[in-house]
Amino acid sequence: MPQGTPPPATGAWREGAPPGRRQWYDRTEPLALEAGGRLSGVRLAYETWGRLAPDRSNAVLVLHALTGDSHAAGEAGPGHPTSGWWDALIGPGRALDTDRWFVVAPNVLGGCQGSTGPASLRPDGRYWGGSFPRLTQRDQVLAEAGLADALGIERWALVVGGSMGGMRALEWAVSRPERVASLFLLACTAVASADQIAWATAQVHAIRADPHWRGGHYHGAAPGQGPHAGLGIARRLAHITYRGAEELDARFGNRAQAGEDPWAGGRYQVESYLDHHAAKLVRRFDAASYVVLAEAMNAHDTGRGRDGTRAALARVTARTLVAGVDTDRLYPFAQQEELAARIPSADRARVISSPYGHDGFLIETTQVAGLIRELLDDVREPSTTLPGG
Repeated sequence: MPQGTPPPATGAWREGAPPGRRQWYDRTEPLALEAGGRLSGVRLAYETWGRLAPDRSNAVLVLHALTGDSHAAGEAGPGHPTSGWWDALIGPGRALDTDRWFVVAPNVLGGCQGSTGPASLRPDGRYWGGSFPRLTQRDQVLAEAGLADALGIERWALVVGGSMGGMRALEWAVSRPERVASLFLLACTAVASADQIAWATAQVHAIRADPHWRGGHYHGAAPGQGPHAGLGIARRLAHITYRGAEELDARFGNRAQAGEDPWAGGRYQVESYLDHHAAKLVRRFDAASYVVLAEAMNAHDTGRGRDGTRAALARVTARTLVAGVDTDRLYPFAQQEELAARIPSADRARVISSPYGHDGFLIETTQVAGLIRELLDDVREPSTTLPGG
């Protein structure tokens, strides 16, 4: 934890804070949840770039990973503690050219950057906290479909996502094939593996073991009194799986942090690196959202109730491109190969070559841009001129 001002109990965006580029969609009806029950007062924060064509044929849906949010492009500033997580791909002349495409990026249901989640207020005015219901990707996509309806978008020209975002992108294409023209799946899988569930479960246990967790009801606590230690440990565990072993060894080896002696209470360089990422996350994320989203990822299974994975993937009709990172040890490339083999409209899985492991889908933007352009190359231009064009 960095020295100085203690972090707030939650890093979630709060009502009254600067909205930044956020817009909001408010669902008028309760959301029926796959695990049972209904969630009232659903709100999604989202951001857009470009302009929607009059025939609404140029809309692209970009779905973020676990600790991402709606701020996929743009600078850091009031309301946005970090710059856009895919900024190199979204904008004029970029792979998702906003002179051509209308790009929409929602903050996932259960998230903490403007969408309804544990850090949100319930209809009775109390924080949801640990009472927030269990979610699945199907619930999250149902909420996103409501956003699409509100925007008048009947069919996405492209749905794209990596990691957790790839799970939702796949769910869009399986559950609503008529609404997805093209699909780009990055570093994801058709069903969560035991290894992935194990890593996520360890992270959830770390958060729940924090004495400041309080059953998830900590959102009104004073600065420094949130479950920051548990969330920090969860982030350290996750970050190890996000990066390649060879990259970590090449960068840090077994070297001590400058000015510190690990034999005398100091840290190794890799330890300092993990501390840095943990300290950053606790100031911009919410521990209870982390739990809700991690458990949703653990429940990821496109074949559930659909006669198995093979039958579910056969539902996809979108022109599909699947890609994975060759050094990804969390979502191994074999899982993307299986996706590509079982989706009728996909060809071979594409390799993103990177030393950065799972995070390569966020870092290797030049390679990702090439794949997006390949997928969209045959998509026709919007049939009518954009406003002001």
